[in-house]
Amino acid sequence: MAYAFIQDVPANEEMYRKVRALLPPEAPGLVAHIVTKREGGLRYFDVWESAEQWEAFRDAYVEPAVGEVLASYGIPHDHSMVMTETVDVVDVWCGRAH
Repeated sequence: MAYAFIQDVPANEEMYRKVRALLPPEAPGLVAHIVTKREGGLRYFDVWESAEQWEAFRDAYVEPAVGEVLASYGIPHDHSMVMTETVDVVDVWCGRAH
């Protein structure tokens, strides 16, 4: 069964692009990753094949990249400002990338 979450982060597009540039081009288990703007930051919509694949990728790549980018801004890597909500997946339909 797929694992999905919505995550609100207090980051801007520049910060996101810097983090994204540090991540590998392939993310095993990633089905979809969508980033939108919201008041006070960005919102991520992620769907992974499993929670374990997300957690492995997060621990190996995302956390170190976020820590590096935040440090370059002099911002501590504080998870208390990140809101994450796990959601139940009914269906995932992916079209062509734009």
